[in-house]
Amino acid sequence: MYQKSISFKYPGPKNRGMGKKMRFFHIVLLVFIAALLSSTALAQQNKADVHIFKRAGCIHCANMESFLDSITSKYDFNVISYDITDPKNADLLQKFSVAYGAEVQGVPTVFIGDKVFIGDSPLTEQAVEEQIKYCTQNKCEMKSVDGKVPATFVTIPALLGAAAVDAINPCAFAVLIILLTTILSASKENKKKALLAGLVFSAAVYLSYFLMGLGLYSAIQVTGVTHIFYIVVSILALVIGLFNIKDYFWYGKWFIMEVPRAWRPRMKILLKSVTSVPGAFFVGMLVSLFLLPCSSGPYVVIIGLLSKTATRAAAIPLLLLYNLIFILPMMIITLAIYFGFTTTEKAEEWRQRELKVLHLIAGIIILLLGIGMLASLYLGWL
Repeated sequence: MYQKSISFKYPGPKNRGMGKKMRFFHIVLLVFIAALLSSTALAQQNKADVHIFKRAGCIHCANMESFLDSITSKYDFNVISYDITDPKNADLLQKFSVAYGAEVQGVPTVFIGDKVFIGDSPLTEQAVEEQIKYCTQNKCEMKSVDGKVPATFVTIPALLGAAAVDAINPCAFAVLIILLTTILSASKENKKKALLAGLVFSAAVYLSYFLMGLGLYSAIQVTGVTHIFYIVVSILALVIGLFNIKDYFWYGKWFIMEVPRAWRPRMKILLKSVTSVPGAFFVGMLVSLFLLPCSSGPYVVIIGLLSKTATRAAAIPLLLLYNLIFILPMMIITLAIYFGFTTTEKAEEWRQRELKVLHLIAGIIILLLGIGMLASLYLGWL
């Protein structure tokens, strides 16, 4: 009777198979990600904010942006860009002018703390640098614009939230588990080889996603459609969020926010062909393309946000951070298997059991992100 009661309380072998090691792995994973996100957010709060108003095709604006890019290695600051070809940004510039008591006649116009700088002369650039240096050493407050201060708080939490959504993506877990299972089978349970393969595979995904993100960001900047693209991806975030929530309540109905089922056989064949560490890197680059329909939604949303709020020099480290968070669970799973905290079978059992919950978490975060981005547009923060 005692054995039956235990079986009834914890049905099936899956829950029993998890064990203390797997529960410990869950706790370590959550604590590690939370610590990373918290420390990153705290670090961002200490940065100086540089608000630059520009116009597409303005050579003086490009000069000022290039100057800001050139001093990013010397000082810790955020750059928030506003293209005044967007009527909302032109109106926002006038509000800034009134708040700062400055007669703004053109662009580039830069606001840092309680100071305003116009033009791109060497003297102006020197004054901008001095103010940035001061604000990185002392807390500088922006002047109130219509009772509110344009802020960057949307960008960093949004990036961290979207990266967390990608990090718990069940698609990425699935391909990694298939790869590690194949490597372990082919190498007669050689855990060291599996460790290297898993880390190299994660590095390949990291590199390919970073390059794709940087390419899309650059294309948006060159074409000058940042505002339109921002609106589109804000709406896209709402749609993706609702679709993921749908997968929690009606998983498999109509469609699923994962790798298309028609692609899965080819992807599995590709993964199961890997028997070496170099092969894991090559396949990681290719598999990134299979993952795009499943994991690119949050990434595209963030790229749209960065294209509107950050210069190239500011966007690159943020893209690097995003993709580090994205591959972090893959690296942790690889290490957990290597050190014996779990096995590929138990990891897959956990993924299958928590699949719908992962979709729900992702849906809620990305939905809130979309709402926040649209609200920022409405309130004039971006």
